[in-house]
Amino acid sequence: MKISYNWLKDYIDTDLTARQAAEILTAAGLEIEGIEKVESIRGGLQGLVVAEVLTCTEHPDSDHLHVTTVSVGDGSEPLQVVCGAPNVAAGQKVILAQIGAVLYPVGEEEGFKIKKSKIRGIESFGMLCAEDEIGVGTSHDGIIVLDASVAAGTPVAEVYDMQDDYVFEVGLTPNRIDAASHYGVARDLAAYLAANGQAAQARLADVSSFRVDDPKALPVVVTVEDPAGAPRYSGVTVKGVKIGPSPDWLQQRLRAIGMNPKNNVVDITNFVMHECGQPLHAFDMGKVTGGRIVVRRAQEGEPFVTLDGTERKLSAEDLMICDAERPMCLAGVFGGLDSGVTDATTDIFIEAAYFNPVTVRKSARRHGLNTDSSFRFERGTDPGMPAYALRRAALLVRELAGGTVASEVVDIYPEKIGPFEFSIDLGRINRLIGADIPVATAKAILTGLEIEIRHETVSENGNVVLDIAVPAYRVDVQREADVAEEILRIYGFNNVPNPHYIKNVITYGNQKTPDRMIDAASDLLVGQGCVEIMSNSLTRGAYYDGLDSYKAENCVRILNPLSGELNVMRQTLLFNALEAVALNVNRRNGDLRLFEFGNCYFYDPKAATPEAKGTLKPYREERRLAIAVTGLERQPNWNRPKPQMSDFFTVKYLTEQLLQRFGVNIYEGYYETLASDLYGEAVAYKIRGKKLFEMGIVSPKLARNLFDLKQPVYFMEMNVAHLQKVVETVRVQAAELSKYPEVKRDLALLVDKGVTFSQLREAASKAEKKLLKSVGLFDVYEGDKLPEGKKSYALNFVIEDTTKTLTDTEIERIMGNISAALAKATGAQVRA
Repeated sequence: MKISYNWLKDYIDTDLTARQAAEILTAAGLEIEGIEKVESIRGGLQGLVVAEVLTCTEHPDSDHLHVTTVSVGDGSEPLQVVCGAPNVAAGQKVILAQIGAVLYPVGEEEGFKIKKSKIRGIESFGMLCAEDEIGVGTSHDGIIVLDASVAAGTPVAEVYDMQDDYVFEVGLTPNRIDAASHYGVARDLAAYLAANGQAAQARLADVSSFRVDDPKALPVVVTVEDPAGAPRYSGVTVKGVKIGPSPDWLQQRLRAIGMNPKNNVVDITNFVMHECGQPLHAFDMGKVTGGRIVVRRAQEGEPFVTLDGTERKLSAEDLMICDAERPMCLAGVFGGLDSGVTDATTDIFIEAAYFNPVTVRKSARRHGLNTDSSFRFERGTDPGMPAYALRRAALLVRELAGGTVASEVVDIYPEKIGPFEFSIDLGRINRLIGADIPVATAKAILTGLEIEIRHETVSENGNVVLDIAVPAYRVDVQREADVAEEILRIYGFNNVPNPHYIKNVITYGNQKTPDRMIDAASDLLVGQGCVEIMSNSLTRGAYYDGLDSYKAENCVRILNPLSGELNVMRQTLLFNALEAVALNVNRRNGDLRLFEFGNCYFYDPKAATPEAKGTLKPYREERRLAIAVTGLERQPNWNRPKPQMSDFFTVKYLTEQLLQRFGVNIYEGYYETLASDLYGEAVAYKIRGKKLFEMGIVSPKLARNLFDLKQPVYFMEMNVAHLQKVVETVRVQAAELSKYPEVKRDLALLVDKGVTFSQLREAASKAEKKLLKSVGLFDVYEGDKLPEGKKSYALNFVIEDTTKTLTDTEIERIMGNISAALAKATGAQVRA
């Protein structure tokens, strides 16, 4: 949400700088995520001064140029300036763009710098400016001629009363819709200043001059058929308005916060909404059939064309603003195409209402609409604000668009929404906050936040107890703990003193909990050069169309999706990883090692059938780890001039390092080929009968078609819950280091192609359980020099006796036993 600081100061008197105000608001809970300086005129008129034309003669080589000399009033030599304006004359006060100044003409994106130049042989040391050349108007008929009383040398920024603005980007949390306006932010700022001893009070613009000019000129009949959907509905007609552009001050206010001005009436409704937080809507009374406004629910399937020209089919749950015959507006969300204000409009009906937040939220989600109006209504606007906002808008319309208030103010409010009333104990609040906030300060904060203190008593233990009434628009403040939060944020988190000492008891915790395991895994992967990503669990359902690995029918679908792009819960982390890879590759950052821990979600249609009710769960979720690798593994340098690309073994290395970090014996499991439409080639790793992870090269076709990725991406996805169960069985054992040397021996074996290393390792371990410490594979060979159907494995064996030094005879006996066991278990033959 954008807040203009100049606009903000209309509601609070303060001499704070923009940065000081931003720091206070952030401390008070309205985080200012950024501050942008906005110039009312591009370039700020820097380098432009008032000059007096001393002489003006015809250019000797032109029939339309003039050669002038001008003075800037500083006692320096007059400057010679060539000018083509027809109205230039001696004695005038004009605007001079000095050498070095940058001008931003109206309608041009790029500026241009004033330089010393020669125009048809005559030197020119500047430029005399027209309105459009410096951005203060659109006229190009001649140069600007100022009043003779303006002193030469005066900066032009002072002549035009230039006021730079600062726009705050406020990170508004969902519970703080009360601050979704300039007045709402001013209220927090004033409360903070008042709590810290500075006289400050937020105030709205005065509307006491509002009056009904002719109550019978353009009467309107309003009927609310659904008071539950519209607890309060107000409106008034204005006759004889003239639609046209808004004045500069109003256009500047809207442009500062990123809104494009439309016309005076529409701009006024937007201005009031951003001023006090109350959305408004203006209807063309010439299009309101029968002079009637009816607030009712739509008919199921009823067609309605919104302002964007889209025809929508309405639901019976949609609340509509209608005339005597048809819908005109989707209440609180979007106006209709056939009832909005146009250049031909002369009479209008201004609407201000309090709509049921749930009704508005469901309609906005149902039709995929998100407007400034729905943003406020669906979070809960102030039910007491419509009357004020209506009067404020009517006064502005009368001032800026003419016309007369032509009906009585309609205000249908059958059941008033009162404040939240309860008691608070300031002593208990202080204990909760951890600071001794003076009673006077706490009361000043409450008053500044428009919380009424109705009664004050002292409890038996000496604490001050206040009976308070919290305004209805503060839907997030309904109990004592909420009030404590309000007092603390305005008092200031930084004003709470730190304790002199902290009591703590060191206890031993389980080191193998999922959170600890994830933290340890993250530390290891970051140490290996990986970067953690965090992506949305919501994703595109289109990713799963036509897949066999993850079927579309198993997607958990969102009933009211925020958009068509986020309509299902993810079944795999692969697509999130590819989105991140594509984003980086498109920004020339293609050398990546990414990882993510995240949940995946699954729906089983069979479990949702009546026959399976109670026996199966239709929904489940899994915690998973994903690693994605692409691009260069190592940049070339003087020592290794050739670049080294990432490949399958890069992601395999990272995965096995992770398993070894948790003490998992990687040889306990085994790899098998995996057929999947997600991968070009892939393997699955199984341990104890269950798949722990899968990895491979992502299908080039999938990567190219969905994400326009042309470089290979290697991906691994692991079931964290399964890893957790494996890790829980790992026992850490400590032993004294052996005093005796270990012995290493190598064997070259000829085996069938179907024999795996894990089979050989298992056979060797059974043959020598006590002294064989490890078995490693350091070479694999397959070729025409070997018999058909055979391959060669080169294994490394480490043998050690912790009680003595092994003799050659003992070593030969052990290796003989191992060779015999390998031959018996797998048919392996020792190669010479």
